[in-house]
Amino acid sequence: MCITALKNKLSDLYRTELAPALAGLAYALVDVARHNARQLLLGGATMVALATGAAFAVVTIAPSEVLLPAHMVTESVAPLALSLVSPVADADAFVLYRTTTTKPTDTVDGLLTRLGVSDSSAAQFIRQDEATLRALLAPYHRVKAHTNAQRQLTQLNVVWPSEKGDFFHRLRVLPHNQGWQSVITTEPLVAVNRFASAQIRSSLFAAIDDAGIPDAVGIQVAEIFSGQIDFHRDLRKGDQFTVVYQALLADGEIMRTGKVLASDFVNNGQTLRALWFEQGGGPDMAGAYFTPDGKSLKKEFLASPLAFSRITSGFAMRLHPIAKVWKAHLGVDYGAPTGTPVRTIGAGRVSFAGVQNGFGNVVHIDHGKNQSTVYAHLSKIAVRQGQAVQQGQTVGAVGATGWATGPHLHFEFRVAGQHMDPVTVIRKSQSLPLAAVHKPLFEAQAKDLGLQLQMAATMTVASAQ
Repeated sequence: MCITALKNKLSDLYRTELAPALAGLAYALVDVARHNARQLLLGGATMVALATGAAFAVVTIAPSEVLLPAHMVTESVAPLALSLVSPVADADAFVLYRTTTTKPTDTVDGLLTRLGVSDSSAAQFIRQDEATLRALLAPYHRVKAHTNAQRQLTQLNVVWPSEKGDFFHRLRVLPHNQGWQSVITTEPLVAVNRFASAQIRSSLFAAIDDAGIPDAVGIQVAEIFSGQIDFHRDLRKGDQFTVVYQALLADGEIMRTGKVLASDFVNNGQTLRALWFEQGGGPDMAGAYFTPDGKSLKKEFLASPLAFSRITSGFAMRLHPIAKVWKAHLGVDYGAPTGTPVRTIGAGRVSFAGVQNGFGNVVHIDHGKNQSTVYAHLSKIAVRQGQAVQQGQTVGAVGATGWATGPHLHFEFRVAGQHMDPVTVIRKSQSLPLAAVHKPLFEAQAKDLGLQLQMAATMTVASAQ
C-alpha cells in the first residue's frame, strides 16, 4: 500500500506541476522549429542534408504520461550549396601572417625561411632590389610577411625608425604586373597610453625588469623624482610606483616608448605624484613635471650627480684611506663602476676642467649665487673650461684618478668657497610654481591623468590576484 500511495503521489505531482512546465517548453521548441527549421537543420544535421539532398527537422517533446497532445513539425529543406554551408575560402585566398626582427647575421634566404616563405620569384626580386635588400639586411628592423597556403609571398612589410622622432619608414613589397615592386613611405607614429606598475624588492631596475617595463620608462621615472628621492639611499623594500607612459606604434606594434605622462611613487609610506604638463612660454617652460597642486618637480639641483649608485662616504670626519689620519671629508663619495656617466646637478658654467692634485681629473662648475660644485677622480672629462652646461648634462665619467683607492666619484658643494653637505643643500633647493594663467587647463589634465593612474593601479592589483 505504501508503494502504491507513493506512486500515486508522484503521478499527481507530475500531472499538476511538471507536466504544464514541460508542455510549455515543448510548445516553445515546436514554435522555434516551425520558424527556424532551416537553421536547426544546418546547426544539427548538416551532414544529413549534404548526403540525402533533403531533410526533416523533427521535434517531439512529450512523454506518454503528458496529457497534452504531442506535436511533430515537418518541413522539407533544399540542400544549400557547399559555399553557403561552409564558407571556407579557397586556398588562394588563405593568408598567413608571420613577423620577425632582422638580425645582424641575417641573409635573404635565412630571413625568408624564418618567415615561412617559399617563393623563388619573390626571393629573386628581393636580392635584386636595392631598397628592399637594404631594409631587410639592416639589423633590428621589423618584418611582416603575408603568405598563401602554398607559402608564396603575397606582401612583405618592413618598418624601422625615422630620423625624425615621431615618424617611421615603411617598405612594402607588392605584386605588380606579374612581378613585384617595392614602395617606401614615411608615416607618423601613433601615440597610445600604456599603464604599468612595479614594486621594489631590491632595486629600481630589478623591479622594472620584473614588471616588464621598458628601461627607458624606468630611467624617466628615476629622473622625474630625482629631486625628491635619492635613489641611492632612500629606496625601501616594498616601495612601489605606477606609471602612465606613451607608446609610439608603427603598424600597431611598439616602435619605441615616449614620454612618461604621470607617475605615482610610494616611498617609505609617502606617495609622490608627478604630472607632465606643457605650458609654453619658451624652451625652458615648454613642458615639465608638476605636483597635483601645481608645484614644479624640477628643482634648482638634482638629488645626485649619478643616476644610480650608492654613497660610500658622507660629509663627516673619517679615517683618510691613503693618509691614514682622521680628517674632515668635505664632500660625498659615490661608489660606481669606472665609466659611469657623471652629470652636473645644476645649470652653470665650467670654471675648471683638467687635472688637479689629489682630485685627478676634475671638473668645477659655477652655478651663480656664489654656489659651485666639484666632480673629482674622473676617468674622462666631457666638457671644457668656460663651457655653459645644463642641468643633467654629462660632464665626465667615474674613475680612480688622483688620490683614489678605487673607482668612485668625489662630489663637493661649495657656497662662497665654504664646503657644505651636498645632501642637505640639495634637499633644500627650491622648485618653480606653475603660472597662474595655466592652472585651469592643468587641473583638468591632472584630473584625467589621476584617473588613468588609478586605473593602472587597479589593473595591477587585479592581475596580481
